[in-house]
Parts: sequence; structure tokens; C-alpha cells
Amino acid sequence: MTRKTETEPMLRGRAAHRRTQSDYMGALLDRVTLEAWGEVIDATVARAKDGDAQARAFLAAYLVGKPDVKAPAPLEVTAARISGNDALADKLAKPAIDRVRYPTLTARADAEATIRDAVAAELPAHIEPQP
Repeated sequence: MTRKTETEPMLRGRAAHRRTQSDYMGALLDRVTLEAWGEVIDATVARAKDGDAQARAFLAAYLVGKPDVKAPAPLEVTAARISGNDALADKLAKPAIDRVRYPTLTARADAEATIRDAVAAELPAHIEPQP
């Protein structure tokens, strides 16, 4: 039988000298240029084409992602094809349809989108160019 000892934890995570996640991310971004990352991607694509399962999994994780839901049953897929329904097109079109159906409810979202677009357009002028 083991005894549980009451000891104070060595790391509490509140020390003033603790580096933050953003410090590490900043260091990573400083060292991995877009050109270097492009070379990594090119090499990964080449390895995936040559049959490397890990390279394919890496690319698929970023390009396709992991499924959030269970795959539809074959009967559902067949019924959707026969009826001409496209769940993806319906989902993508819904925000535009809602804007037409409910213009007063979407006015705020439209105003927020206008502000977001203005900030996005101005942002490059405030970011230091990378060497």
C-alpha cells in the first residue's frame, strides 16, 4: 500500500520569468519564413505522392481536417442525389438567403462585416514587412 504524501507543487505557473506561448510562437515565426514553409510543403507533397502515409496524413489533416460528424448512410446519399438536394450548397447558401429573408436582423452583421473589411484593408500598412 502506498502513502500519499502532501507536498507543495514545484511549478505553479505564475512565476514572473515564465515564458508565454506567444514568445515561443514569435520565435517560430521569426525562423520559419514563408519560403521555408513552402519548401516543407513541396517536400511533403512529393513524399505523399511517393506513398508516404505520414505525409498524406499530415496534408489531409490541414487540407481536409478530421470529420466532425458520422458519415451519412449510403441510402441518405442516394436519396439526396435522386432528389437533387445538396447539403453543402444549402449550408453555404443559408447566410445569403437569411440576409434576403430577414434584412433587419442581418443589418448588424452587415455593419460588422463592413468594419471588419475596413480593418483588414488597413492592417497591412501597420504590419512591419518581413525581411
